[in-house]
Parts: sequence; C-alpha cells; structure tokens
Amino acid sequence: MRFKQLAEKEVVDVTSGSKLGMLGQADLEINPETGEVETLIIPAYKWMGMKATQEGYHIRWQDIVTIGSDMILIQHTSTESNG
Repeated sequence: MRFKQLAEKEVVDVTSGSKLGMLGQADLEINPETGEVETLIIPAYKWMGMKATQEGYHIRWQDIVTIGSDMILIQHTSTESNG
C-alpha cells in the first residue's frame, strides 16, 4: 500500500472510540538503518483546522490494530498526547 492511500484514512483509537486525525496530516519517524516506519505523529488541531498548542499524538507502528478501507484502528496504550 502506498502512503497516498494511507493518507486518506482517519486514525481511530479502538479503546475510547476517539478520532485522532487524518493520517495525511501526520509526520513519520523512520528508522534510518532499516527504512521502516516506527512512529506516526498526528498533529493536534482545534476548530477550523487551526493548529493547537500541543504537539499531537505519537503512535508506534506496531500498535496499529488494523488498516481498513477508510480508517486505521490503533490501541489506546501506545498513544500519547504531548502538550
């Protein structure tokens, strides 16, 4: 799957059911030695798309439960909001 296809998906926490954001707005932390994606960093946005003061959510790649046709489900234990 290409990043363009992933970018259109919304990230949802399966524990709380909360929507964390769209993957297309995320930054990726990539291991320079292996080239593997290690972490998704989803920015926190507030009303009307204006960036919030907090950094966002850091989600480890291995904590993705499933990638569906329109969303990505993640485990609550690996999300952390920095702010």
